[in-house]
Amino acid sequence: MDAQLSDEKIEEIKKDFSFFDRDGNGQIDLTEFIELLTVISPKTKASHVEEGFKLIDENNDGFIDFEEFLEWWQECWWEY
Repeated sequence: MDAQLSDEKIEEIKKDFSFFDRDGNGQIDLTEFIELLTVISPKTKASHVEEGFKLIDENNDGFIDFEEFLEWWQECWWEY
């Protein structure tokens, strides 16, 4: 995790992650990611959703885990 983030900020991001992790398995799948982007960027095109998901899912396991989410959230979520 980024040393620049306070523990308080990381906890806030964890709450955001957990909100979209609807099934509570500690990962965000494509369906949950679509819901997330519908909230934060309603005008996002479907093609960008799938491309973005693949980019964020660095280990290519079909899920976004918290570490991947945290990195994305810090660096470029607003690009969607």
